[in-house]
Amino acid sequence: MSFGTGHHETTHLMIQHLLQLDLAHKKVLDMGCGTGILAIFAEMKGAKPIDAIDIDNWCYQNSIENVARNKCKSITVFEGDASLLINKKYDVIIANINRNILLHDIKTYANCLNNDGILLLSGFYQEDIPIIDAEVSKYNLKIAIILEKNNWVAVKYVK
Repeated sequence: MSFGTGHHETTHLMIQHLLQLDLAHKKVLDMGCGTGILAIFAEMKGAKPIDAIDIDNWCYQNSIENVARNKCKSITVFEGDASLLINKKYDVIIANINRNILLHDIKTYANCLNNDGILLLSGFYQEDIPIIDAEVSKYNLKIAIILEKNNWVAVKYVK
C-alpha cells in the first residue's frame, strides 16, 4: 500500500506536480495506477475523462473499489499494459512506474500525448535522469521541472 497512499516519495512528488497543473477538462492517463490515487486526485482537480491502467489484477480491482468509494464519475479503470494505448490521445500522462518499464513505454506515451501535452514520470532515482531523459528527448519532449525527495525524482516533460 505504500505506493498507493500518497506517502511514498514518488506518489508524493507526483501529487506536487499535479498541484501545479490546471487539469480542468484535461484528458488524463494514469499509467500504472496502483490504487488509483493519482487518477482520483486528477478528477478532484477537474480532469475528465481519465483512464487509469494497471497490469496487476489486485491494483486493477483496488482502483475500481477506490474510484467507487470516492464517487468518481470521470475515471475508467483498465487492466493491462501500454498496448491498450493504441490510437489514444491525452493532454496529461502520469506514469509512476519503474525505470525499465518507463524506458520501454516512453515511445508509446510520446505518441499518445497531444501537442503541448505534459508527461509526468516517476518511479526512479536521481541518477536515472540521464537515461530517462535521453529516451524522452528522442520524441521532442523537454524537461520542465524536476522534483526530488530522498533521491527519488518526478520529472515533468512538455511536448
